[in-house]
Amino acid sequence: MTQIDFYILQTDSEEPRLKVACRLTEKALRQQQRVFLYPASHGEARRLDEILWTFSQGSFIPHRIADGNEPREWLEPVLIGSAHPEREMDCDVLINLADEVPEFFSRYQRVAEIVDADAARREKGRERFRFYRDRGYQLQTHQV
Repeated sequence: MTQIDFYILQTDSEEPRLKVACRLTEKALRQQQRVFLYPASHGEARRLDEILWTFSQGSFIPHRIADGNEPREWLEPVLIGSAHPEREMDCDVLINLADEVPEFFSRYQRVAEIVDADAARREKGRERFRFYRDRGYQLQTHQV
């Protein structure tokens, strides 16, 4: 069964939310896991693309923005996409930044949900929490 982790931030700013996603991505890569970052919008995908180049000193995370036409095999261990590619993903971790539960979440070994203090996003995060809980998933929460 997919492991679900919620990361709760005390700030309502967008930048820390995206940086937490990058730190989780970096941690997964150190564990030799492939990651699919699922942003709330195409604009957020572009912003993640930028941050992954520079979010920490001396760090670069090889990645690609998914456009649905990825080759069967790709070299980058991280894909960013606001739409799930048509073919089966070869990723271990899904980092969800969208308001809804992605319908394909159960394909992954692990899902990381990042929730900040923005009132609207916090409420959407609670809805996602209830969705997973009501379906019997074991949930972990982490205060960031």
